[in-house]
Amino acid sequence: MGQQQLLLLVLGIVIVGLAVVVGIQAFGENQKKANSDAIVNDAVRIASDAQAWKLKPAAFGGGSDAEGMTGFSLQQVGYELGGGTDCEATDYGNLNGCFSVTPSAASLIILGDNAANDNGVKVGVFGTSPECIATNVGGAATAPADPTEPTACTDGFSD
Repeated sequence: MGQQQLLLLVLGIVIVGLAVVVGIQAFGENQKKANSDAIVNDAVRIASDAQAWKLKPAAFGGGSDAEGMTGFSLQQVGYELGGGTDCEATDYGNLNGCFSVTPSAASLIILGDNAANDNGVKVGVFGTSPECIATNVGGAATAPADPTEPTACTDGFSD
């Protein structure tokens, strides 16, 4: 082979190697973002289920008589606790991450995290309308801050 052919061969191998490395990095970043989106989706679904629980009469297993979200638990809305490989026994877990709730008279805070992908989300439920759900996204190691009640929330629990 001539000098020029060897140079083109080496250049081709370098370009293909760089393309593979960039592709692997892009795939990893996309996987982390997809997991983050899935955790947010699951946490907002739990928030929606909590709002439905709050609107349901107590005679039907709901929390309309409860002060705010006190008395709410994941089991009351059909989530099986202890799922997932890294979840606590008191948490709901699925392929996306682990989810725990902290109910109070003024709000319900849902924490979702996936330590393997360093993804985390906190979702706050401050009332029974869709405008009363707020989210903060961050890492699992450095948990996101508690969300604050949105100004558009007109039927908040603390009103």
